[in-house]
Amino acid sequence: MEQPKKKDSGEGTSKKQEQLSQYKKDPTNKPLTTKQGLKVNDTNNSLKSGERGATLLEDFLLREKISSFDHERIPERIVHARGSGAHGVFELYKPIPEYTKAGIFNDTSRKTPVFVRFSTVAGSKGSPDLARDVRGFATKFYTDEGTWDLVGNNMPIFFIQDAMKFPDLIHSVKPEPHREIPQAASAHDTFYDFVSHTTETLHNHIWVMSDRAIPRSLRMMEGFGIHSFRMINDKGEAHFVKFHWKPLLGIHSVTWDEALKINGADPDFHRRDLWDAIEAGQYPEWELGLQLIPEADEHKFDFDLLDPTKLIPEEMVPVQTVGKMTLNRNPDNFFAETEQVAFLPGHIVPGLDFTNDPLLQGRLFSYRDTQLSRLGSINFQQIPINKSVAETHNNQRDGHMQMEIPKGKTAYFPNSIGGGCPHLSKIAEGAFDSYEERIDAKKVRTRSESFSDHFSQPALFYRSLAEWEQAHVAAAYTFELGKCTYDSVKSRMLWVINQIDEKLAQKVAEGLGMEVPAKIEQPINQAIGADADVKKHQPGKKKNYLDKSPALSQANTKFDSIATRKVAVLVADGFSSKDYEKVINSLEKEGAMLMLVAPHGGNVKCDKGHDHPVDAAINTTESVLFDAVYVPGGKKSVEMLVKTAKFTKFLNEAFKHCKAIAANNEGEELIDKTVIKAFKDDKAVFINDSADEFRNAIAQHRNWDRMAVAEEVAV
Repeated sequence: MEQPKKKDSGEGTSKKQEQLSQYKKDPTNKPLTTKQGLKVNDTNNSLKSGERGATLLEDFLLREKISSFDHERIPERIVHARGSGAHGVFELYKPIPEYTKAGIFNDTSRKTPVFVRFSTVAGSKGSPDLARDVRGFATKFYTDEGTWDLVGNNMPIFFIQDAMKFPDLIHSVKPEPHREIPQAASAHDTFYDFVSHTTETLHNHIWVMSDRAIPRSLRMMEGFGIHSFRMINDKGEAHFVKFHWKPLLGIHSVTWDEALKINGADPDFHRRDLWDAIEAGQYPEWELGLQLIPEADEHKFDFDLLDPTKLIPEEMVPVQTVGKMTLNRNPDNFFAETEQVAFLPGHIVPGLDFTNDPLLQGRLFSYRDTQLSRLGSINFQQIPINKSVAETHNNQRDGHMQMEIPKGKTAYFPNSIGGGCPHLSKIAEGAFDSYEERIDAKKVRTRSESFSDHFSQPALFYRSLAEWEQAHVAAAYTFELGKCTYDSVKSRMLWVINQIDEKLAQKVAEGLGMEVPAKIEQPINQAIGADADVKKHQPGKKKNYLDKSPALSQANTKFDSIATRKVAVLVADGFSSKDYEKVINSLEKEGAMLMLVAPHGGNVKCDKGHDHPVDAAINTTESVLFDAVYVPGGKKSVEMLVKTAKFTKFLNEAFKHCKAIAANNEGEELIDKTVIKAFKDDKAVFINDSADEFRNAIAQHRNWDRMAVAEEVAV
């Protein structure tokens, strides 16, 4: 018998309506889901075969999140959009068969062609060169065995540990979506909100707050492969390897104040500098170095080799130099080469292999996915700049923009109609073989507890810096956080900086007019899933397994070359040819570039009546575009310079930025019109001294001892 229907009192319906209404009003009360509405309990970790195991292809959450991110923008690169490129060669110093069977590391007779692309990360294609940012350093080796792409940065670590977090990182640092500002800048709320909750970012972040983030030139910065890779020898033995590019010109930077002015005076400063150096025959050079660790030593360190937010201090594992790269040719067409070049970490050759680094594992998927979106076709490998120098034969056919005409009746394997071709190769014949790593683990979505040390290496980096570098770090944090509008974000950042170094946190707090909080109300590390053990994944107290690593400080770089250094020579009609020739003969023979800066364009006459072409009129240039300043004598010339206020401003700013300054004879009169008059005993100020002394000061890059004085002097 049918039961009578109960009348709905309306209470249940009204409650549901009230809940739904409240749900819509409260934007924070929405669970994270996939595009299909599936609720997600962890958007921070990829699915792995064990905590330190390889990332699994079946991870549909990772693939959806990364793929959606990869296809957000076309055709501009989502990250590393602004770039500069150059062609060159790599030459091996000595074979290393005990570590790898890769031909590029065993044949010293080869000159392997390369193409290198340098880039900034956060800005668009039209952003300025001197943003405070990580610089991409990607190298494509066209080897006889196939293309190898070493896709790295100018910093040895990365912000995040798992590729699953990459969209979050970039979304936080990109212009805020409601107003599309700021461009190419990390000094805003969303980035620091993310960083203050994701403490694994702190190591890479303090590098970005250092001078490493504003290089003097792309030719004067290091490059790193970031991840731990593997090298495999003929016996099947493996070593972990970290790749380093060491510039022969040394590692040099500009100050933040200079960077701001350079972006206004010449937003293409780095791009122009690289192009001009190569055109002038001053070819940039880097030595390739390797840090090699036997597999048996994988767990002997106080940090995890698979953690991309950690470096291996060179004092623990020395860098072995094995070869040199020289960039000797500019691209013929920017779009065809620099813009269309496609780098994939998955491009390797026999003798090299991957590790289970979870960031690297995600990049192996992400880069190909991105190139398909950006270049529009699976055939992007056929674009000339991407084409392998090794012959290619396969059964892959058709697709958008097919540029080859495959011949024959068969496009499958195995076959007999086509004579079995293309046939398989044996390992002994140079075929690629993956390293046989034993895997015995549960399928989990988490990360290893060995990744939870977030403070030790940022503290090591800061301790290793010179005083002037530490001062720049404190100033950078103060500037960046000063641009944030949420006190809660700034307070959390002060707390995490305090875990790195208490004195650093105090300096930043003073600059912000705030106090360093003694504690925080919520877990600081939220890079975990909803069901994860919060305590298990909180960063532990910092360790001091190494007091200092001198290799991390730019104070310990090379200071022996003035090649390509730009020296502004301030002149007007009547300048002393004797003074000028003495200096130019000393500096130009070592590769420095002397440029005449005058009150006007065209030509100026020296005191012998000879015409000299002007490189820049004073109203079209700034001191920040030069590495040093020289004022030759000549009464008529100096009288004219003194009448133009920008010449004194030019010298004052050069002094403020700790650069070498020299003057001869009447040139001292112009110096006396500047703040330099009171500091003639400065070790990088030369009045009627030898050109060799001036040369040596330029090689030192800056007189950082001047920094405290220069900041107090009004210029």
